[in-house]
Amino acid sequence: MSYPDQRTPDEWRAVLTKEQFRILREKGTEPPGSGKYDKFFSESGVYTCAGCNAPLYKANHKFKSGCGWPAYFDSIPGAVTRHTDNSWGMERTEICCANCGGHLGHVFKGEGYPTPTDERHCVNSISLNFSPEDRPAQEGGK
Repeated sequence: MSYPDQRTPDEWRAVLTKEQFRILREKGTEPPGSGKYDKFFSESGVYTCAGCNAPLYKANHKFKSGCGWPAYFDSIPGAVTRHTDNSWGMERTEICCANCGGHLGHVFKGEGYPTPTDERHCVNSISLNFSPEDRPAQEGGK
């Protein structure tokens, strides 16, 4: 799949930490309960892609799932793409940033959480940044 942000692996390595590169570009996973956004909650704001700063999730879509990773019941429309992931001997739905293709995590359906979509977007904290405003911060402080 082609994404608007077409940086090369070397360009990504120049702007991401080693761990961000492992997760966002090589589809890794952070250990459960280790991420800074797992237990972080805010009434308003936007979670953005740690790679390209594209808006992904609204703060009011986040919920406590107890899974060990930040969980959202929906994404900002058009912000996330879904792909079938057959690794680990099972079929899962991988979610990626629609702007840069950065790996975010996986989405699970039908788990019975009391949310409007009955979905859990299970996202690596390291794939995200948070802006307390209703819109993401612009580069250069603008």
